[in-house]
Amino acid sequence: MNADVTVPVTVIGAGPYGLAVAAHLKGRRVPLRIFGEPMDSWRSRMPTGMFLKSTPRASSISDPAGRYRLADFRAATGRPQGGDQHPIPIDEFIGYGEWFERTCVPEVERTTVLGVRYEGGRFQLLLDTGESFTSGAVVLATGLQPYASVPGLLQPLVDAGLASHSAAHVDLGKFAGQRVAVIGAGQSALESAALLHEAGAEPTVVARTDKLLFGVPPDTDESRDRPLPARLASPGSPLGPGWGLLAFSRIPAAFRYLPDARRARSVRTVLGPAGAWWLQPRVDGRFPVLTGHALEAAEADGSGARLRLRGPTRSLEADHVLVATGYRVDVERLALLDARVRQAVRRTPLGAPRLSAGFESSVPGLYFSGLSAADSFGPLLRFVAGTEFAARRISGALAPAKR
Repeated sequence: MNADVTVPVTVIGAGPYGLAVAAHLKGRRVPLRIFGEPMDSWRSRMPTGMFLKSTPRASSISDPAGRYRLADFRAATGRPQGGDQHPIPIDEFIGYGEWFERTCVPEVERTTVLGVRYEGGRFQLLLDTGESFTSGAVVLATGLQPYASVPGLLQPLVDAGLASHSAAHVDLGKFAGQRVAVIGAGQSALESAALLHEAGAEPTVVARTDKLLFGVPPDTDESRDRPLPARLASPGSPLGPGWGLLAFSRIPAAFRYLPDARRARSVRTVLGPAGAWWLQPRVDGRFPVLTGHALEAAEADGSGARLRLRGPTRSLEADHVLVATGYRVDVERLALLDARVRQAVRRTPLGAPRLSAGFESSVPGLYFSGLSAADSFGPLLRFVAGTEFAARRISGALAPAKR
């Protein structure tokens, strides 16, 4: 395609959010191009043996007609229809995402977008194939990868190869026989520690919280099968039972009207840091857990690392430090955006983009989806369940313009 040809909409990213947006744009007959390796982050940045924290009924990628849910994939491939009491293996979810792509969005171009510039009311995109083209609108659905957060105290150990973010490992079995300090108390930290232990490593969890938290095991496979009094006291939702979680699930559009500090706190603390209910038996009593400990300093010590802690245990030696401290959305980390584009995006105090009701940023035609939009629309956008709200809003905002 020549540089002077304009594509109405370009979607960058082929994970659940990118695929959902593309499917909904197609449903509204909006011409588009979509770039990325389908489900790449799930395949290359999530550990083997992992299970999804969200339940099966909350893990469907949205399509306009609702015909390509996880349940439909299971039926089409002869898999059992598990409910809330049966967590989803990551291999199955990756297979589902690939099936969704083949069925709904076969147009995905397995190419990397190297750069996005904004000139004259149009976006100029450069691909790793050398092709460049213009686009009237761009939807960024780049997932978690750009936002992996590492405390500054640990960066020297990362540079020395003695520490790494949890998203850097698919095979935790390579740490077998090694002492691994796992920093964090959320799902990623606790599941990584469990997988390390089961692979023959010696993990020690270091957490600031005074007590590890886990979800409550569901009583039934289907929320509707719970007794009526239980459903009234704590109604079900895609995020879990409870009136608060129901509100975050049902009215994400209202979330953006909350004060900055309240939104940031909710995105950080709702459903976390905590482990899934099914993870607790694989953690309790299986390996050391240092709760109530804060990291004060870290240094290389021979071929390993020494951590200085504030708490009953003052120091900890490890062969490797696994940093499972989550993700922090910051537009400045999106290197594929030209510096002038990044500077033009209005942001929250923490660096997340401020978005309109239709997910559009302050740069006309630049949209953000998935985790990038969580600060505007709440914790629902941290999970696959948020693909429907995001895809419907974004496609609805773009369809009338026919850019």
